[in-house]
Amino acid sequence: MQRLFLFLITVLICLPAVAQIESGMDVAVTETKSGKVRGFIRDGVYTYKGIPYGTANRFETATAPEAWEEIRSSLSWGPVAPLMNPTTMVNDESEFVFDHDWGYPNEDCLVLNVWTPGIDDGKKRPVMVWLHGGGFTAGSSQELPSYHGQNLAQNGDVVVVSINHRLNVLGFLDLSAYGEKYATSANNSMVDARLALEWVRDNIANFGGDPENVLIFGQSGGGAKVNTLMAMPSAKGLFHKAVNQSGAFRGGFLTRETSQALGKETVAQLGILESDIDAIQEVPFDTLVAASQRAIRVVSQRLRDGGETVPGFGLSWGPSVDGKVLPYQMYDPEALALSRDVPLLIGTVKNEFMPSLRSNMSDATEEEVVEYLGNQYGEKAETYLRAVREAYPDDTRASDLMDVDMMFRPGAVYQANEKSSLKGGAPVYMYLFTWQSPVLDGKYKALHCMEIPFVFDNIDRCDQMTGGGPEAHALAKDVSRAWINFAHSGDPNHDGLPEWPTYNANEGATMMLDLESKVRNHPDQALIDFMSANQ
Repeated sequence: MQRLFLFLITVLICLPAVAQIESGMDVAVTETKSGKVRGFIRDGVYTYKGIPYGTANRFETATAPEAWEEIRSSLSWGPVAPLMNPTTMVNDESEFVFDHDWGYPNEDCLVLNVWTPGIDDGKKRPVMVWLHGGGFTAGSSQELPSYHGQNLAQNGDVVVVSINHRLNVLGFLDLSAYGEKYATSANNSMVDARLALEWVRDNIANFGGDPENVLIFGQSGGGAKVNTLMAMPSAKGLFHKAVNQSGAFRGGFLTRETSQALGKETVAQLGILESDIDAIQEVPFDTLVAASQRAIRVVSQRLRDGGETVPGFGLSWGPSVDGKVLPYQMYDPEALALSRDVPLLIGTVKNEFMPSLRSNMSDATEEEVVEYLGNQYGEKAETYLRAVREAYPDDTRASDLMDVDMMFRPGAVYQANEKSSLKGGAPVYMYLFTWQSPVLDGKYKALHCMEIPFVFDNIDRCDQMTGGGPEAHALAKDVSRAWINFAHSGDPNHDGLPEWPTYNANEGATMMLDLESKVRNHPDQALIDFMSANQ
């Protein structure tokens, strides 16, 4: 409470800063290997948007962009990857909370953004490369206001980079059976991400960054991308620390057999002959999407008919073990060994995808919640309730009993256990973000994505999600400082938080991030055990 009091005093005595923009033909100009770029400066932070880091023909391996001679203007967001299901309508209330910026789609979307406190100054700042969420099929580096890197760069003396890359069928359609031209097509989306990291290696020094101190971090699908890069031999050495926010799953990559079956069925649905395979590069995107969706249904049914397991979320576009880009499953010993020396910060938020929102039960009574859980777990519902109350004894809302996440949390614990058990491996730190948003009468709690404004210290940019109050600001200083310190040193500890021990499977030390953060050991083990036994 003392920290919060001091923060309130600071707010009261300090006049609000007035944002100042510097822009012009000779402002914020620096070199890249492809040519000079020009950005702008806001409050001392140099900002560049939409810098090309690669180019690619459809389904082919991306390469460095063609060089340009004039200074390239990099003042506004670049194109985003086309979506299979473009947004044509939204839910008014949830859109108020998330406040999306959908951007403009273009298949030529290999661009990145940079925020830095200084350029060409000889400093070697840690580099934080953000991988956006949206699974492997949607999203962009500008989709949420929380992704904006100015405050993180300014507060932490770090360089922040965010990227766009190919997604969905464009990033993962496996055409490798049709020749070397499409050799990496099964994982081109992640090859794009690797190319962006190579751009960082080759160019970031001109933006005041240290190519030998690069952290990759991402949330949800972005966290899954972090895991994928950690298992990619050709990405080894391009990053040195990793943060996975709500993106760990027990499941693995698709097999090569399945990904090639999806590729061949998509080609068949399009009516393209093997001898004319390059025609697929000219198929209109909407036609390609429709054919690929039919292929997913056909192959899914084929797997079921053959007694094979279909992934829990169903077949979808994502990484596969292709023997080239990804030779191993995510948690194979060989894959874990690739990132043995990479410190990992991993965690989730308390509520993620809340059943109360989907069931319109935010204000349900305890009797209604118990009935709902009875329908879910039958005679074992009471065991579930005891485990939830043991994990969160201070909860008061009835809907809290049904809203504790068990989609992402078990995967995060599993990954932390596996990585921390590596002999001589880098440290692992675990968190659980439990702060509850006051927005809309507290209905959205610690929703999926709720921690991102705190990581980036973007409370005011995301006030429709966070409420924008002084308590949120105080917590954001603690959370963002932990991420910043981890980027600098591989250790998130700082004097605004209790001592944060490294994680191991025996003790399960977990930082519970809230207004009064605290460390608990295995805070929800009984609940994880229950879910493991009843899924």
